[in-house]
Amino acid sequence: MTTSNSQLLIVLSKLTAKWSASIVLLSALILLPGYRTAKLKPTTTRKADVIIYGGTAAAVTAAVQVTKMGKSVIVVSPDKHLGGLSSGGLGFTDTGNKEVIGGLSREFYHRLYEHYQKDASWMWQKRSEYGNKGQGTPALDGTNRTMWIFEPHAAEQVFEDFVKENKLTIYRNEWLDRSAKGIQKQNGVIKSIKTLSGTVYEGSMFIDATYEGDLMAAAGVKYHVGREANSVYNETHNGLQVGVFQHRHYFSKDVSPYKIAGDPKSGLLPEVSAEVPGVNGTGDNKIQAYCFRMCLSNHPENRVPFPKPAGYNPARYELLARVFAIGWRETFDKYDPIPNRKTDTNNHGPFSTDYLGKNYDYPNATYERRKAIIRDHELYQKGLMYYLQNDPKIPADVHEAMQQWGLPKDEFKDNGGWPHQLYIREARRMIGEFVMKEADALGKTVVPNPVGMGSYALDAHNAQRFVKKDGFVQNEGDIGVHPDKPYSIAYGAIVPKENQCKNLLVPVCVSSSHIAYGSIRMEPVFMILGQSAATAAVLAIENKTSVQQVPYAKLQAVLLKEGQRLTL
Repeated sequence: MTTSNSQLLIVLSKLTAKWSASIVLLSALILLPGYRTAKLKPTTTRKADVIIYGGTAAAVTAAVQVTKMGKSVIVVSPDKHLGGLSSGGLGFTDTGNKEVIGGLSREFYHRLYEHYQKDASWMWQKRSEYGNKGQGTPALDGTNRTMWIFEPHAAEQVFEDFVKENKLTIYRNEWLDRSAKGIQKQNGVIKSIKTLSGTVYEGSMFIDATYEGDLMAAAGVKYHVGREANSVYNETHNGLQVGVFQHRHYFSKDVSPYKIAGDPKSGLLPEVSAEVPGVNGTGDNKIQAYCFRMCLSNHPENRVPFPKPAGYNPARYELLARVFAIGWRETFDKYDPIPNRKTDTNNHGPFSTDYLGKNYDYPNATYERRKAIIRDHELYQKGLMYYLQNDPKIPADVHEAMQQWGLPKDEFKDNGGWPHQLYIREARRMIGEFVMKEADALGKTVVPNPVGMGSYALDAHNAQRFVKKDGFVQNEGDIGVHPDKPYSIAYGAIVPKENQCKNLLVPVCVSSSHIAYGSIRMEPVFMILGQSAATAAVLAIENKTSVQQVPYAKLQAVLLKEGQRLTL
C-alpha cells in the first residue's frame, strides 16, 4: 500500500468516527423526554367554514347562528367560562328599550325566564319575596316571557346549553399568538390563525368577538383607542369633559386630595392623578374606568366575609373616608337586586369600584401586562370592600350595613366567589366601513343597511380623577345622554374597510366613536351583532364574496326571519 493510500485510510477512519458519534448523539437527543414534543411534533390544524375568536356572549350567539345556517364553526376561546360579562356578574341587564332586542339575544333572556319559573331555582328566597325590579322594565316579564335580571351561574348555564344543543366545537384557554407568526393573510384575506399552544385554525371567514379586538388588530385592521376630539366627527360629548356631571359619580362638595388636608406640600392621596386636564372637547388616550361587577349575597348561609387582599393598605382609601365625612351616604345605591338575595354591584359615587386611570394601556398591552392590570383591579376592589367592612373610619351605619354582605358561596366557585371577567367597558374600536357617531346613537339619523338596534343611554364612566385649580379633587369623563329614540346599527360598523381585510367581522369592538360606543357596548347588543355577523359570514361564503360585498337584501331577509329587530 502506498503512503498516499495509507494517509487516505486514516482520514476516512477519523471521519467515520465523527459521523458515528454524531449519529449516537442525535439518537440520544431524540430519545430525551420533551425533545420530540418540542422539535418533531406535527402542528395541529383545525378547519371550519367560520372561525370565531372569543368566549363572550357575542361569540356564542355567532356560533349558534353559523350552525343554524348549516356551516361548520369553531370557537377559539381564550376564556374557560363562556358569556363574558353576561355570565361574569352583569346580571342587572342594561336593556334600554327591550322591544328592540330580538333574535338569539332575546332567546337568551327567554331561557332565563324559563329557568326562574322553576321552584328549584329559588334556593335562597321565595319568588314572591323577589322585588322584580329591572332597568325601566320588570325583571320577570310574564307578558313577553323574558327575564332581564339573573344570577351569573344561571346565565352561564344558558350559554352551555346553547353549546350542547347545537353541538358547538369550542376550544377553551386558547390564546391568539399576537406575534407576526400568529396570523396568515394573503391579498387581504385571513387564511389561518395560530394560538400560543401552536394550534392552527383555518377558515373561510373569521369573527373577532373579544372585548379587546386582538384578532382585528393582528389582521392589520385600523382602530382607535381613547376619546376622539369632538371635531373629528362633529360631536358634543366626546373628548375631555371637565365639569360635566350627568350621573352622581362626582364630588358634590369640596374634598381635599392631599395627605394632610389642605396642604399641597404633603403630597397627593393615592388614587388621585397629578396630571392637569386639557381643554374640553379635545381628544386623549384615556378610556373609561374598568371594574368587576361583583355578585354579593346577604344570606347568612351563602355569604363569606370579604377577604383581606395581599398588600392591603387602608391609606389608599382615605379619599373615601373624606367623602363619608362630608355626609355622603349612597354606598348601597348600586347594589342592584338579582334573584336569591344577591346583587349585581356596580360603581356608584365619587369613589367606588371603578379604578380610575389604571387601564389606559390595557387595550394594546401584552398578555402579561393585561394579567397584571386585572390583578391590580382585583386587589384594589377587594381592598375597597374589606375597608368598608372593617376600617374604623367608616361611619357606624355604613359599617353595620356592610357586615350583612359578602361574596356568594354558590357563584364563581372556582375563583373564590370572585367574578372571572373584568368589565372591559371599552378597549379598541375599529375604524370600519361605517363609523357609528353620536348623532347615530341618539336616533337622529338613518344609518345604511341596519343589522341590529340599540337604545341605551350614551353612557361613559369617569376616565380620571384630578386636582382642580381651587385645590380640591374632582372626577372627569362621566356622561349619560339619552337617545331621542331607539337607533339602528349599520352593517358597515361591524366590517373593516375592504382594503384592510375581506373576511373578518367584528361585532364587539365595533366601528364607533367613543361616545356612541357608550350606548352600543351593552351585552344584549353584542349578542345581536354576534348573530348578525355570523349570518353575514355564511352569506359571504355562499355568495363567494367578501364580507363588504354581501348582498344586503339577502342579509336583511335572513335577519328578519331570525327575529332580529332592524328598524323601528
